[in-house]
Amino acid sequence: MRRLLTDAARTLVPPKSDRHGPLPPLMLGLTVVTGLIDAVTYLALGHVFVANMTGNVVFLGFALAGAPGLSAPASVVSMTSFLTGALAGGRFGTRYAAHRGRMLTAATAVQTLLVAGTVLTVAVAHGEVTGPVKYTLIVLLGMAMGLQNAVARRLGVPDLTTTVLTLTLTGLAADSAPAGGATPRPGRRVLSVLAMFLGALVGAVLLRHAELLPVLALALVLLAATLVTVRRHWTSEAGWTRPQS
Repeated sequence: MRRLLTDAARTLVPPKSDRHGPLPPLMLGLTVVTGLIDAVTYLALGHVFVANMTGNVVFLGFALAGAPGLSAPASVVSMTSFLTGALAGGRFGTRYAAHRGRMLTAATAVQTLLVAGTVLTVAVAHGEVTGPVKYTLIVLLGMAMGLQNAVARRLGVPDLTTTVLTLTLTGLAADSAPAGGATPRPGRRVLSVLAMFLGALVGAVLLRHAELLPVLALALVLLAATLVTVRRHWTSEAGWTRPQS
């Protein structure tokens, strides 16, 4: 337990010597955003994910088999948008490969604009999710999540992919003491799961007791805070900004 708490503390407030610098807490913030956004798309846009592509592939199969409550077009649009965002993220990863701070700054700026577009869309529609509004949100959010996922992959912070938890949960069990492992980064892994859970929980509560707009606005605020924080490191030459082998 002590090791878990120590690792969690080092993830939330990394020491100056940490080779990933301020990235771990920033990635946790992006993980919360993922939970918020998947709550929006699954609960308010007709059972579709924009970050969890494994779920979308499964939903597409269910929908094609005639399962009620699922939309094959929505799943296809989501996956296409996600791939478009991931392609853009790959370009950012190549362009800013030598400086991880600039990579995250550029990607988060675009992601913030995409989510701002969803806030504007919902505001103009007065919260009414018509067909055009639904697909506009899926496209914008899918691109945002694809971009985030691709850049998180290039940043290479262990156990902080921001959108996928399967391997994180597997690692918690497979690397645990009962399995004969040493359980590396237990606190970080637990925080990653809790961040996604928190985002999903808050998103679901807000959707149940409020409207769609506050959830998207909260995601936008978190992205803007991440952008402001990481933008300060644009000119940094600290060791953490360099690619990690």
